[in-house]
Amino acid sequence: MTQPDLEPARRQGQHRTAARHSVRTGTVARIAVVVVAAIAVAVVKLSGGHSPPRAPVAPAPIPYLGVFEPDAPGTYASVDEFGRAVGRQPNLVLYYRGWGQHFDSGFAETAASRGATPFVQMDPTHVSLARIAHGAYDAYLTSFARQVAAFGGPVVISFGHEMNGYWYSWGYTRARPAEFIAAWRHIVTLFRGRGASNVRWLWDVNSKSRRTGPVHDWWPGARYVTWVGVNGYYYLPGQNFATVFGPVIADIRRFTHAPLLIGETAVGPRAGQPEGIRDLFAGARAQHVLGLVWFDRTSHGGLYQQNWRLEGNAAALEAFRRALHGSG
Repeated sequence: MTQPDLEPARRQGQHRTAARHSVRTGTVARIAVVVVAAIAVAVVKLSGGHSPPRAPVAPAPIPYLGVFEPDAPGTYASVDEFGRAVGRQPNLVLYYRGWGQHFDSGFAETAASRGATPFVQMDPTHVSLARIAHGAYDAYLTSFARQVAAFGGPVVISFGHEMNGYWYSWGYTRARPAEFIAAWRHIVTLFRGRGASNVRWLWDVNSKSRRTGPVHDWWPGARYVTWVGVNGYYYLPGQNFATVFGPVIADIRRFTHAPLLIGETAVGPRAGQPEGIRDLFAGARAQHVLGLVWFDRTSHGGLYQQNWRLEGNAAALEAFRRALHGSG
C-alpha cells in the first residue's frame, strides 16, 4: 500500500537531520583516515623507515625435469627410482640410439604412462653424413619415423648431438658443417613426410671451450629445429652456470630465440656438489630454460667421468631435492 506524502516541514527537518548526520559521518571518516595514516607512519619509523617485509615467493617450478639412466630403455625401474629419490617423477627421459637401432615403442609407452616424454639421441657414429643426406639410409629412417608416428605421443629427437665438439665422428674437425646440416634437414624432412609430426627436434650443442667450434656453423635453420639444447657439466670448484653455460647461450641467442633445454648435465664431487646443484637450478630458472636432464650415471674415470649419480649420495641428493622444489 502507498504511504501518504509527509508534510513539507517534516520532510525538511528530516533532510537537515540527514545532512547533519552526513557531516558528522564525513568528519569521523576523515579523522579515521588521519589516525590510520599516523599509525602507518609510526610503524614505518619503528621499522627503521622500511615497509614491513614481504613473504618470500617460491621460485617457479622447472617445466621439464629430465634424467638419463644407463639401463634405459631396457627398463624403466631406475627412472622410477630416481623420481622417488628426488621427490618428482621425470617428465623427460633420455636414451641413446646407435645408427641402425630403432625407436623403442614399448619404452615410449611406459614413459607416457608416467607422464613423461621420451628423448632420443640418434648418433651417426662412423656413418657418412653425405650418404645420409643423399638418401642412402632412407629405409632405416622411414621405419624409425613410422614407429614414432604410430606411437603418437610427443617425442624429442636429437641427431648428432654435441657436433660443435671434436670427440664424435660427426663433429668439429672431423666432419664438414655443410654435410651435417644437409643430413639434419634430410632427416627432418623425411620424418615429416612420413607423418611423424609429433617430433620436437632438439639441436643439441656442447658448452663452449677453446676446443669447440662456432655453433652457428652447424645451425640447420629455424624451419628444422623446435628446441635448442646445451650440454655442460660442473667439473671443478668455482664453475657455475655463468661459466659453463653462459658463453654458448650468448652465442646461440645471436641467431635464434627458440626454447632452450639443458640437454645433459651434472655436478661432480670435485666441483662441490651441494653448492653446484643449487647454482645449476638457480641459473636454469634465471635463464627461463625449458628444463634440465640430469646424467644419473655412476662412473669413476677421472675428471671427465666423475660419479654423477645422486642415489646413494645423501648430501647431493638433499641439495637436488631442495633446489628442485625451490626450498634451498
